[in-house]
Amino acid sequence: MTISFVQKRSTLLIAAAVTLLAGGAWTMSHRADAVAAETLPAQQPPAVVVTTTTVQERDVPLYLAGVGTVTANASVTVKVRIDGQLDKVAFTEGQDVKAGQLLAQIDPRALQAQLEQVEAQKARDQAQLSNAKIDLQRYTSLREQDAATQQQLDTQKALVGQLDATVKTDQAQIDYAKVQLSYTKIKAPIGGRTGARLVDAGNIVHAADATGLVVINQIDPITVLFTLPEDAVHTINKAQLNNAKPLKVTAYTRTSNEALATGDLILVNNQIDTTSGSVQLKARFTNKQHKLWPGQYVNVNLQMDDHALALTVPAAAIQRNQEGTYVYIVKGDNSVALQPVKVARIQDGIAVLSDGLQQSQRVVLDGQYKLKPGSSVVENKAKADATKGSAK
Repeated sequence: MTISFVQKRSTLLIAAAVTLLAGGAWTMSHRADAVAAETLPAQQPPAVVVTTTTVQERDVPLYLAGVGTVTANASVTVKVRIDGQLDKVAFTEGQDVKAGQLLAQIDPRALQAQLEQVEAQKARDQAQLSNAKIDLQRYTSLREQDAATQQQLDTQKALVGQLDATVKTDQAQIDYAKVQLSYTKIKAPIGGRTGARLVDAGNIVHAADATGLVVINQIDPITVLFTLPEDAVHTINKAQLNNAKPLKVTAYTRTSNEALATGDLILVNNQIDTTSGSVQLKARFTNKQHKLWPGQYVNVNLQMDDHALALTVPAAAIQRNQEGTYVYIVKGDNSVALQPVKVARIQDGIAVLSDGLQQSQRVVLDGQYKLKPGSSVVENKAKADATKGSAK
């Protein structure tokens, strides 16, 4: 019994010692793995391929940007001035016409007859006046011979005056009849492009008709109406005083920002709209190729002719978030940081900066969507060479 107890006790001690040794070995192994993990460098994500550019100081002209509507330089609704039947229409819809060109003809027969009637009436009254003047000469001679009374002479003078006034009235009626007859020929009051024909030949037209026959729009030259904030009025007036020539205005498409035409500023309205806090302006453009069309919306740049040094970057470098505009700047270790900037204006694909950057700083131009603050970047050499030319 004693031997058996001693044997069991020895066995238990041996098992415990083995267990302790095994646990120690496992602990030492894991500690070694942890130390090895700490000594190995952390694996960095790959650098993002981007295109960069530098902040440049440029001598840039000052533009004021607005949105405008193309309007005809002149627009006339051609209406009839007398009542009658429309005999013919002498223009084609969409045709360019010249001032004074025949557009339509109203039946002239009734007015022609009225003219002939008053002409005949004048001829009759003219004959009576001639006879009365002859009689006046006779009465004057008889009065000198004391063969006629003074009353007879005065009466004949009055008759001559009366008939002379009648002839003048007849002439006025003739002139009026000629004017009325001329209204049977409807001519273009201005040169321009005709629109849709509003009345067909054969209809009875009236001077009181509201629609008219056709609308003529003068589209070469053509004008653009646009607005700018009231704060711009002082700048515009100053620029006009300093320049002998009219200020230049450039019209662009709303979608692709393609330059359509360059013209002259011809109007700064004489008061500010107190409702919107803006002032209306008008510019005139030559439009031989008809790139501008009435009713078209365009972007407008008004050049002030003032130049100033300003920090600029390509407009593609500017990004936006809820806080405003920003760029990614490239630091010395080729990592990027988000830098808020203030953009004074964007013109001709260039962003003019008022705050946030310094000259010669590197900013990311392309590839921003892959970045976050702290990302490492590498230059895309192929695009960098192509960008240098456009950034100059």
